[in-house]
Amino acid sequence: MEQLRDSGLNDVVIRYAASGKPLLGICLGMQLLFASSEEHGDHEGLALLPGSVVRFRGDYKVPHMGWNRLSYKKSESPIFQGIEEGHVYFVHSYHVKPERESDLLAVADYYQPVTAIVGKDNVYGMQFHPEKSGDIGVQLLNNFLKMCK
Repeated sequence: MEQLRDSGLNDVVIRYAASGKPLLGICLGMQLLFASSEEHGDHEGLALLPGSVVRFRGDYKVPHMGWNRLSYKKSESPIFQGIEEGHVYFVHSYHVKPERESDLLAVADYYQPVTAIVGKDNVYGMQFHPEKSGDIGVQLLNNFLKMCK
């Protein structure tokens, strides 16, 4: 966020989101969409979605790296068109706690439900790496591209 603010790109992203055009944040990009993060101290995010980014806490391996199955919370979302639930690839030490249940589109399980996909109006985020997630990742990105047309 510091680099985005220093370069003025935070305002560019906020204005773009306000335009109504589809916006997608991937991994850290999804985390930046939210209001705050505790990574390396307490920081303000872009606040396009309400919620916070917190570190995994527990007696398990962090960072979370590997394949986990998506569980859709809102299967009617256009991001899921024609896609069955399946496995996607994660690499992260922090995860999002959205304030609004309505913004939560999919979760995965890593010792707890982990926010995997969020969406509100034209703003979407994927915590995992769709570009490394095989056919499901490609289909998710293609569905996002369809929304951009």
